[in-house]
Amino acid sequence: MKRSPLRIFAAACIVVAGICIISAIVVKGWDRRSLTSGDFIQYWAAEQQLVHGANPYDPNELLRLESAEGLESGVLKISISPPVAYDLALPLGLVGAKLGLLLWMLVLAASAAASIWILGILFGRQASQLHLYCYLFPPLLACFLVGQLGIFLLLGLVLFLFWRESRPFLAGAVLFPYAMKPHLLAPFGLVLLLWMVYRKSYRILAGFSVTLLANCALTLCIDRKIWSQYARAMHFMDVMNIYVPSLSQELRRLIDHNATWIQFLPEAAGCLWALWYFWTRCARWNWMDHGMILLLISVAVAPYAWLTDEALLLPAVLAGLYQAVDLRRSTLPLILIVAVAQIEIFNVVRVNSPYYLWTVPAYLAWYLYASGRIGARLRN
Repeated sequence: MKRSPLRIFAAACIVVAGICIISAIVVKGWDRRSLTSGDFIQYWAAEQQLVHGANPYDPNELLRLESAEGLESGVLKISISPPVAYDLALPLGLVGAKLGLLLWMLVLAASAAASIWILGILFGRQASQLHLYCYLFPPLLACFLVGQLGIFLLLGLVLFLFWRESRPFLAGAVLFPYAMKPHLLAPFGLVLLLWMVYRKSYRILAGFSVTLLANCALTLCIDRKIWSQYARAMHFMDVMNIYVPSLSQELRRLIDHNATWIQFLPEAAGCLWALWYFWTRCARWNWMDHGMILLLISVAVAPYAWLTDEALLLPAVLAGLYQAVDLRRSTLPLILIVAVAQIEIFNVVRVNSPYYLWTVPAYLAWYLYASGRIGARLRN
């Protein structure tokens, strides 16, 4: 039955009205603590500075802005990401903190919904209801709770997978936010570069480069000193000594806390493994199969990664779920992993707690088991 444009328009109006009503109720219930308890406040304060021609990495001014909005701890919240995509969040500099938080959460929600919907298409499971469980994925929930960027990185990854064959330039363009956190997917990025050379698909690289340069140029037009300001801020913060619950940092702490280079050894080993893994499969490389293991390994060996960064692992976890159902393998391991992680999150275990060290290895073990690569004797 064909739907009339009028009915579609009426349905859209109802949805928009519902979103507006719910948003108004949510905003009314927010207090000053709601604005400053998560990471949103650091993005809002930086954009306020940038829009008004000031240093977005100035610790004194950022602390003043954040404190004025209700920051009680007196501990500055500042982004440690390089200024390669600041222009995308410029609207935050034009609105107050409460409206900015509302817009931020709506964009996060839309990005999560789009990612999950596209994943259903990628796996050919649009009719399945299993992808709805993605909304319970702990790192995704953590992103909402603290207002972090992990969902945007997830959307970029999913769009790359969706467009890699049909629209390679766009597939490269949507990956540019990873320039903010290049350490997260070093093995993945290395294989992507080799795959582009092997397939002679240089339009992906062109899309990434053009988009990155355009965003950097726009940011420099707004603040020509932003890179030197960023360098000074990173020196002030001593980033490499900030505790992050990652296996690489734990290795450094066990061997020699002062030897920063140790923290990058797992990633170097991961890159060597990725070279071998791709070289032995380049003729039959499949991003929706081989790429999932590569994704898990890349995050596992990252020199530092927060719980919210693990939102990137959703495609691999969902792929494992679909394969487990097809192979009639138990989904109980995934249920337990998700349940324990949710208990930690909703019991306000901070994202920098070592209690999250187990999550990435658990997702990797789940995928290997669910896809039939290990535990073949454990069927049924």
